Amino acid sequence: MVDAAAVGEVFEAERPERVFHLAAQIDVRVSMQDPGRDLLTNVGGTINVLEAARASKVGRLVFASTGGAIYGESDVVPTPETSPALPMAPYGQSKFCAERYLALYERLYGLSSIALRFSNVYGPRQDPGGEAGVIAIFCGCFRDRRAPTIYGDGLQTRDYLYVGDLTAALIAASQLSAGGFLNIGTHQETSVPDLVRLLGEIRGEDTPEPSFERARLGEVTRSCLDSERARQVLGWEASTSIQEGLRHTYAAALE
Repeated sequence: MVDAAAVGEVFEAERPERVFHLAAQIDVRVSMQDPGRDLLTNVGGTINVLEAARASKVGRLVFASTGGAIYGESDVVPTPETSPALPMAPYGQSKFCAERYLALYERLYGLSSIALRFSNVYGPRQDPGGEAGVIAIFCGCFRDRRAPTIYGDGLQTRDYLYVGDLTAALIAASQLSAGGFLNIGTHQETSVPDLVRLLGEIRGEDTPEPSFERARLGEVTRSCLDSERARQVLGWEASTSIQEGLRHTYAAALE
């Protein structure tokens, strides 16, 4: 994605009608340690995709953005799109900047695009690396009978979105002309201890007690998205409960 010539060659060869731009540097910790790399990938890479999309006359581009990392420590939870962008890490800042480039290319060139601000996505075969991989990591711990690690006091919450629901939102967004940005989440907060408890119930056996480590810089305490506008604009809402999604994810971890 950071190689503009390579990206352009792919677009020139394939001539896509619709593009789903999900490539990114996704780890909050990495962005804190190396903000320049985060900027190069998430902003510079997005500009490369936009330039290639403009040159090959792409009809529609759907951009994978982030909700919690852009809103930061919001005073309103669940957080609507009207809340200010107050990122707590370079990752959220770079995604917010990339969104502004989408708007710029729509103003300058008429490139139809929309940014979907995801909550924390999870599901079968998720890579346990990266900030968003806590469920995949915990599933591996429970499978291997290892104690999961909780960072901070464990009271932090996230809005966990099952990958199947996200896929439906992406497809819906690709088929409409609406622009700007939309939250894509469940409207439901789940704490880290809740995840441990729910996975323990699914596993159905005694589970190791979690260990605790110091909270990590750049991570917000509460993150949950208000997705009412996505229901109105896309006709979409999440339909997979956290219990059902965890069952599918843990079953995949056992395969």
